[in-house]
Amino acid sequence: MAIGWQIFLLRHQPFDLGLLGLVLFLPQALLAFPAGFIADRFDRRLVCIVCVLVQALTMAMFAWLAHTGTKSLGVYLAVAAVLGTAYAIDAPSERSLLATIVHGDNFLRAQALTSSISQFISISSPALGGALLLLGTPVAFGTAAVGYLGVAAAFAVLRPRGEASSALTMLQGAGEALRFILARKVLLGAISLDLFAVLFGGATALLPVYADSILHVGPAGLGLLRSAPALGSALVAAMLVRRPLQRHVGRTLFLTVAGFGVSTIAFGLSRNLWLSLLALAATGGFDMVSVVIRVGIVQLRTPNALRGRVSALENVFIGASNELGEFESGTLAQFAGTPASVVIGGIGTLVVIGLWAVLFPPLRRFDRMDEAEEVQQEGAGAPD
Repeated sequence: MAIGWQIFLLRHQPFDLGLLGLVLFLPQALLAFPAGFIADRFDRRLVCIVCVLVQALTMAMFAWLAHTGTKSLGVYLAVAAVLGTAYAIDAPSERSLLATIVHGDNFLRAQALTSSISQFISISSPALGGALLLLGTPVAFGTAAVGYLGVAAAFAVLRPRGEASSALTMLQGAGEALRFILARKVLLGAISLDLFAVLFGGATALLPVYADSILHVGPAGLGLLRSAPALGSALVAAMLVRRPLQRHVGRTLFLTVAGFGVSTIAFGLSRNLWLSLLALAATGGFDMVSVVIRVGIVQLRTPNALRGRVSALENVFIGASNELGEFESGTLAQFAGTPASVVIGGIGTLVVIGLWAVLFPPLRRFDRMDEAEEVQQEGAGAPD
């Protein structure tokens, strides 16, 4: 949040926010195979600790740049590239950890529970971030650096089981993971749906523009806007902990992604703070359902020896939908205007839903999550 605000204040150009998203995405695309290889070859917990410490260092660097009044966009983007690199290497290891700690029927409930806790924290964090930004961006960056140190300590106490150690070379391992995904329509459809649907619905990248120039609510309002999706996500995640998805999983996935698109359009058209907050909360709630379904399909349909590499490829798709989506939104906003960019993105999401319903009928018909556990129990299994 602080990075986006600081960069936007340099020149007040939405395109700069798009560049930030691009810089954060490129390392994920370029380092996907090496990161997956590292996750399946080395201690995933140790990889996470090292990467998080690097992220803490980048936050400290941002704090120093803001404190010294640095105005160079290139310098900020260079530090953001280091941050993106650390995240790219960390993501496959981090995403693979939960399935090595919690197994079987408890995984989906644990996934919803961890998502719920994360979202409840995310609700308060942007509001706190808005207050810290009022004190100055160096204070916000410094607080973030301390937070990353806490994350490193949390990783240190985890005790994963069944850590994999692949004997394949990096290229062989990458090819194996790619073939595994392409051979399974449900898996490929779930990952690619997230990519293209959220790619067009990247309204969150433009929240600094809304806070500053459209809704005129300043840093404090920006904190509220950033908190709203997390609030919606947390409420839905808490519901999923109590009542996990049992049937009609594929149909639910399509309906919730469509709801995400409609909510994005509503946010793009809104000029009222409370309506905007409601629309953003709805996007977070719909997105939480799709995330739980996608993570469940990916983790439960992938054997442990492949989880790091498959998660690395998934991270490229997710990074594309988030950071590359931010670049798309920022670029379109620069030429068509911010509200038009958001509305067009929401419409694009709905178009993707229609196409994927035709292209991936096995995903549309996917019924029960316990179908996804067969691969985890039997190994690589047979393609869909």
